[in-house]
Amino acid sequence: MQARHIDHVNLRIPADGVDDAQEFYGEKLGFGIEDAPYVAGDKPFFDVRLSPTAVIHCWPSEEFEPPTATNYDHVAVVVEGSADEIEAELDAAGIEIEKSLDAPLGATGESPAVYVRDPFGYRVELKTAV
Repeated sequence: MQARHIDHVNLRIPADGVDDAQEFYGEKLGFGIEDAPYVAGDKPFFDVRLSPTAVIHCWPSEEFEPPTATNYDHVAVVVEGSADEIEAELDAAGIEIEKSLDAPLGATGESPAVYVRDPFGYRVELKTAV
């Protein structure tokens, strides 16, 4: 079996966290929000569109437990722009930067990355394209 790419990642969020998730991922980070089937009651989750071939499923849950260092570290998303441009966009959106690294290793090689936390405690690595 030969893998092609990751299709999606599932993240549980608090049942009352839908607006916060959509604001963070959609408005502040600028990713697409696909929620029509969720709003219609046809799916128990909505999607954050990262690219034509990748999404994050956000599953609102009454049993949500914040991620801890023992069960989650981060999800990495390759984005356009330099680290300076990414940091400027995050600053303009009011998102606190947890840390920046010059060249963490990823699937596509080493390149600068900026780390942030979403409203629920998930760390998101925003990695520059190689």
